[in-house]
Order: sequence, then structure tokens, then C-alpha cells
Amino acid sequence: MKVRLSLVAAIVLSFAGAALGATITRIDVYPPDIDLNTNRDYQKFIVLGTRDDGVTVDVTAEAAVKLLDDQYARLEGHTLYPVADGETKLEIECQGQKAAASVAVRDASADRAISFHLDVMPVFMRSGCNVGSCHGSARGKDGFRLSLFGFDPKGDYYRVTREESVRRINLAVPEASLLIEKMTGAVPHTGGKLFDTDSQYYATLLRWLEAGVPLDEGEPPHVTELDIYPPKAVIEGEGTTQQFVARAHYSDGTDRDVTDLTVFLTSNDNSAPIDKNGMVTAAARGEAFVMGRFETKTVGSQVLVLPKDLNYTSPEVPGNYIDQLVGAKLMKLRILPSGICSDEEFLRRATLDITGTLPTEEEYHAFMSETDPQKRSKLVDRLLDRKEFSEIWAMKWSELLMVKSSNQVSYKSMFLYSNWLTDKIANNVPLDEMVRQLLSASGGTFKSPATNFYQIERDTLKTAENVAQVFMGFRTQCAQCHNHPFDRWTMNDYYSFAAFFSQIGRKAGEDYRETIVFNRGSGDVRHPVGNRVMAPKFLGGDTPDVAGKDRRAAMAEWLTSPENPYFATNVANRVWATFFGIGIVEPVDDVRVSNPPSNPELFEELGRKLVEYKYDFKQLVRDICNSQAYQRSFQRNESNEGDSRNFAFANVRRIPAEQLLDCIGRVTDTKEKFRGLPLGARAVQIADGNTSTYFLTTFGRSKRETVCACEATTDPSLSQALHTLNGATVHGKVTQGGVVKKLLDQGLTPEKVIESLYIRCLARNPTASELERLTSVVAESENPQAGLEDVFWAVLNSREFLFNH
Repeated sequence: MKVRLSLVAAIVLSFAGAALGATITRIDVYPPDIDLNTNRDYQKFIVLGTRDDGVTVDVTAEAAVKLLDDQYARLEGHTLYPVADGETKLEIECQGQKAAASVAVRDASADRAISFHLDVMPVFMRSGCNVGSCHGSARGKDGFRLSLFGFDPKGDYYRVTREESVRRINLAVPEASLLIEKMTGAVPHTGGKLFDTDSQYYATLLRWLEAGVPLDEGEPPHVTELDIYPPKAVIEGEGTTQQFVARAHYSDGTDRDVTDLTVFLTSNDNSAPIDKNGMVTAAARGEAFVMGRFETKTVGSQVLVLPKDLNYTSPEVPGNYIDQLVGAKLMKLRILPSGICSDEEFLRRATLDITGTLPTEEEYHAFMSETDPQKRSKLVDRLLDRKEFSEIWAMKWSELLMVKSSNQVSYKSMFLYSNWLTDKIANNVPLDEMVRQLLSASGGTFKSPATNFYQIERDTLKTAENVAQVFMGFRTQCAQCHNHPFDRWTMNDYYSFAAFFSQIGRKAGEDYRETIVFNRGSGDVRHPVGNRVMAPKFLGGDTPDVAGKDRRAAMAEWLTSPENPYFATNVANRVWATFFGIGIVEPVDDVRVSNPPSNPELFEELGRKLVEYKYDFKQLVRDICNSQAYQRSFQRNESNEGDSRNFAFANVRRIPAEQLLDCIGRVTDTKEKFRGLPLGARAVQIADGNTSTYFLTTFGRSKRETVCACEATTDPSLSQALHTLNGATVHGKVTQGGVVKKLLDQGLTPEKVIESLYIRCLARNPTASELERLTSVVAESENPQAGLEDVFWAVLNSREFLFNH
């Protein structure tokens, strides 16, 4: 780890004082290894130069390129074609830098047979024929239907070649087939002209028609991996271009250049628009993720766009591994981080985030008078040891697991389930162990409360979706009906993963309110296309041997194992989002290729750290709160004011509903009563998702109806403002708690009362101007106590109180 951080630091320091005349210090050729198979194969390549300031330049056009031995391959422009079987090298030189790519040629004299799956289906995808707005819609378009994004090639073959309503092929005169006449614009076509008659797409379709529209025999090779090059790019200057190329690897060991068949997309057209041929043209400053989709695979590459000759001097980056990785990304973007927050801001921020409460006046004075340079880290340690930390995270997990009573989950079952969660977190049970116990649980919903996970949601497919979303951050719902358009998941993946939950049995217990959950040892999931039985298969993993085993236990063991790279990063990202207001992947439960991490290195490192800590997420929280990234000021500077994803400043976040109600109760010395809890219990301790108040509902308490993290919202609204201004909660508690009267009875002057109220609510003293203004308002009041209560009410309604800065 020390070596890794030192390397990051070296990269960071290399940006300092970047000169305007930066030079290229290395070049890379992509793909780095070229395989040509059969006489129809070819491979485009690009040459990428990297300057000493980290900017990358597409130097393909200016690089000197030659083949070491041209008897095996032919070089035309920036494309290689096979000549004869053998191996050689492609040598490149540019601005004094050199690079090489290996070239292997096999079966150079053989002709590759036309394939419907491998040749024709990609043309439909590239041309947009099978998207939802065209023939891929549920009812098709203009009398012709294709499977959405090509999830059913055999069905598409039947519809193209056998449907009687409108025959689209003409084997007698292939070039007169309606299929290609419409695509070339020879006859009216709602979708317009898609390509010319001299294009490779036309040649592919015509060749297939001339061959008699053959269907692949057996199971054709499928794509196992898709590469997009370059893997990263840092482009400087508006109008600068960068070409991308795509290569597919197949299950038979071959690969193909699919740049011309790939659908290219970008996450940010304002910064890095990409055309259909894979050419990115730099626009406004920012970052984007350019993606390529081919067959069922979607992959991407991070692109940063910088202004030309930006004057930037990088700061030193002290701090822990988090600061090094955040700092490295900010350096690439030429963004300066905000300064460190004040002690008052840190005290309030950390206390709210870790315990969901506000610091007391005693805690405030003790912290502010402490001179130990390690007092912030010591504060974090003290807060992590408090029971409120466990209660906060028990509530968060209860939201994700939809803990609430219903017609099928009794109040007693729900209450026991909630207590089980709280107990696991309070006793610092490692998260991986807790999840294994949860997902493999059997027994009664009273005696084994974790079984309520399978009672809250009883549908097999929905249970599989929930497990994927909660524990890996994947939203697989799209793949129930078609291959996911923007991620790796296919219908096969969806139904194979659901098969892990197909053998859950349920029966009534002795108490009519209790249900017994058990493994019944039988039951399958069938694929809707072909009705075939799907064997259990891990998402993105292998097909395990589950014969005679509880499938859930096998899945839970894999889910929390090192073989599954998604669990640890997903949990770490959720923890990170709690303290920063935004995830490294955002939304936190929508991890997909087309929604990549804003900082991939940080995302992976946090997951690795969680595993290293044996899933004790307290240690991860400690790392986060001790980082300078967490301790930044919310005040932005000129360089970071337009950024929202790279943690250059502290996000201002509204306090969540339950914590806000608890804070109001604490500072006003008032108590709430909730169902099943004693008077004075905190709102975060509410077990039942059906238990709420008008205040909690208005301020976004999760209804626990779905596993989506979005159910608990902190978005401000007009109804919230009206409730705090006019509702009974704030005003009633100010008078009910009698805090002002108690302070006056202690002999405090109005100035000291105002100072006390500020420290209670905002963890700071009022400024001189604030104190002068508020004191004069109280002095003008006929009743000083009433005037001070109005001040108290105003502080509780302030943005500074309602938000965590």
C-alpha cells in the first residue's frame, strides 16, 4: 500500500507548474496485440501520446508506422489486413518515443462464412433497427418487429425470413429485397436512410441474402469481452479530437475489430460528444464516460476535457489514502480543493453524520478548548463508540431491507427483525457475516428473525432483484424482459440468478402470526424465451454445483466472498455517500457500465479496505472522517465552483427526517412518543416503517416500500418550509420545552441566552453583528422571554440549522 500511495503522490507532484510547452514522454498503440483471422479480418489501430503534464494526444496521423515484416500483413493507412499466416510486429515512432504491437495472422487464405448472429444482428444494432423507438418496440413498427436490442436472434431470424404478413427478403433478386431497399432509402422508410449501397453494412446484408439467408448451425460463438481504446483520455483544447476503436473477443478464441459495428455513446455531450464512428471532439471543460455497445456488452472509457493552456499549479496533497486518490483526480481536472473547515463546523458535521445528534454545550466548550492537534481524530473515535452510531446504521439497513409490518409480516415479526439488525450492528458483527446469516436464514419468523427477509418479499424474481440492488448495487429489472441496454446483464443472467431463490418454502407456524421459511429442495426458474430451465449462476460469475444444497446459502457465500468484487465496493460506496451526500457511483444502487464511478481508483480502494478491515465498516468511517476530503469547507473557489462529483468541497446536505426531529427534540428539551417505544425514544429507533408522523413524512422519511435508496429523501420542499414556519412541531417545542425560561432562571442575560441557543443549535457563537441585531430585537419586545423564544424559533428555522454544512 505504501508503494501504491507513493506512486500516486509522484503522479500528483508531476502536475506542479506544468509548462505550456509540454512534450510527449511516451506513446502507446491500441490494441497492443493484433490478431487477424481469415481473409475478411482487419484491425484498425490508434497511437496515443502522453505528455509530461498528463494530457493525452491522438498522434495516429503523425506517427511513423511500419511493419517489421510485410509478408504477413498489409498496412493501409491505420488499418492492418492479413496476407499470410505468421507473426510480425507493428513498430511506431513519434517525437522520439517508440512503441510496438504484436501481429499474429492465422487462416489468411480461408474465407469466413456469413453468420446471421455474428454479422447480420450487429448491423441491426448499429443501424438502430432494434431499439425501443423502432422495430424493437413491443408491437414493432410498420408491421415489422425485432427483439429489443437483439435479445432473441432466433426469433428475429424467423421474423425476417418467415413471417407472412410482409416478406422482407427476395432470394431471386437479393438486391431488391425490401430489407435492404428500406435501409438504403431506395423505398420510403419511416426510419429514413441508414446507409449507402457502397457501405460494409449493405455488403454484409447482401452477402447473407445471396448465400440463401442461412441460420447459424448449433450455438455460434458469443462475445466474452469487449475492449474500447484508449482506456482513458485527457484532452486539452476545444475542438481537439480523439478516435476510439473497439475490439470484441469471442468464445471460440477469436477476436474482431467491431469499431464500425459498435454503438458509441457519451455521458456528457457538453464536454465530450462522440460521433457514430467513435470520434470524440472536445467541447466544454468537464468529464465524460464514452461507451461502446456491441452484442450484449457495454464498456467505456473515461475522458477528461481541459481548456487550452490552463494556468494551474497543483497544491501539495497531505492526508491519508483517500486524500491521495481524491487529490490525484483533482490534479487531472486542474481543480483546486477548498480549504479545511473550522473546528465548529467539523464538530457539528461529524456529530451529525456519525450519531445523528447535535453536540451539547458541554461538548462544544470541551472540544473548542482542547489544544491537542489530534483532537478531531479523537472526537471521531469517541463518536463511533456511542450507541447512536449503531442506531443510525440499523435504521439505514432497515430502510434498505423494507422492515415494516404488513398483512404478511406481523408487528411482532417486524419488531424482532428490527431488533436482530440493531443487535448485529451494535455488537459490531462483520457485515459479510451478517449478510450471510440474513440470506441463508431458515426457521420461524419469530425464532429466526432474519427469515423475515423472505417474508417481506415473497416473489422469486423480485427477491433476486432486491438482493442484486441492495448488496451489489445492480438494477437488473430491465433484463427481465430484454438484455440491459446500458449494462452487461442479459436475460440469461437475470433468470439464472433468480434460480437461487426458486426453492424457498413457507408454511404456517404454531402461532398463526409466525411463518416458517425453509429450503424445500425443489423448484426452478424458466426462461420466457424457449421455456428452458435456468441453472443457478452468479451475476458475472460461474455456475456452481448446488445439487442437494440450499441454493441461497451457496449464493450468500459467493456474494460475500473475494470472488465477488461487487459487494465490498457497493457497501463502501453507500458508506461514503452517507458522509459526502453523494456517492462515488451515484445513485449508489445503480452501479452499471454506463454509470461509472467518478473516481474508479478510490471506489476500488475503499472496497479493498473494507475487505482488509474484515468488513468492520467502523474503521472505514474512521478513515473517511479523518480525511481532509471530508473536512473541507463548503465554501467553493473559482476552480471548483462548477464541479459536483469530485469532492473538492463539502456538500451542504439537509439533515434527514428522523435525525432532524431528534435534533429539534434535543435542543428544545422535549420528548416524542412512538408506537412500541417509551416516551423520549429517538425517531431513528422507530422499528416499523409504517410508523410515522406528519413531520417525518413531510421531511422525507422512507416508506420502505422498495429497496431503492431514493426512498429516504433529503430534498428540500415548500411544504417543509411551511411546516417549520407555521406547524406545531417547532413552535410548540420551543414553548413546551421551556429552554429559554430555564436559561433566564439561571440568571443569564439575553446576550448569554442567545449565545447558548446558538451553541445548542449551530455549534458556534453568534457573530458580533448577529448578537447586536438579535439583542436589540429582544430589547424592543415587551416580554424578554417571548422575544428570546422568537429568536430560538428563528434559529430553528434557519438554513444553517436544517442543513449539515
